[in-house]
Amino acid sequence: MTQEGDAPLTNRLLHRKLEPGKDYSVEDNVLENALEVAERCVSKSTWTLGFPWRPEPWPGMRAPDALTPAELARVEERARAALWLGALRPQSDAEMGISGHNNVQIVGGGEGVARPHVDSAKICDYAAVLYLHPAPPTPHCGTSFYRLKLPSGELGGNVCPPEYDSISQIPGMKHMDLTMWEEELEVPYVFNRLLVYKSDIVHSATAYFGWGHELASKRIAVVFFWKLAQ
Repeated sequence: MTQEGDAPLTNRLLHRKLEPGKDYSVEDNVLENALEVAERCVSKSTWTLGFPWRPEPWPGMRAPDALTPAELARVEERARAALWLGALRPQSDAEMGISGHNNVQIVGGGEGVARPHVDSAKICDYAAVLYLHPAPPTPHCGTSFYRLKLPSGELGGNVCPPEYDSISQIPGMKHMDLTMWEEELEVPYVFNRLLVYKSDIVHSATAYFGWGHELASKRIAVVFFWKLAQ
């Protein structure tokens, strides 16, 4: 593991014991028309390609406007109630380029692997993912939270310090791989499940699935990014 600077890796990430209802929340049966939404998302005709087709940090393909305003309002209401939040402001296109808020993302098994990261503090304080594949081949393809494995073998932090927008900005942590992390908590993939979480916690999709060309065979999720409204 490459280290830069004098500060020990122990101090590079903060550690916070994850508490349901405070740091994250799992909400089931979120949309009344979830199957209809999934079919609508898979039927989209225009997509932006990520890795491995383009040098993007995100894998697979994505398209905007996954949910209607009414469906979005329902998701936001569940997110706010789950973590006792005030008003939320969704990410806009003016923030760090094109917004990923309310994008459906479809990723096959050969298009991505787990990549622990945090969502940029510039665009969000809270994020969420809505799982929309009605019959995933395994539940172990949802979202996992991670702790850093230190050279000593001990476990380090799981939260990006507030002075950094992402863990890749922290000295010594730009080039990291999955072997440098220990899974702390896994949220299984369940159809129509919403996971809401603080965006500074190190996390990743646990795994991806689907090996053919048919979009409906792959991992389907809608992602959301919010700042707390001032």
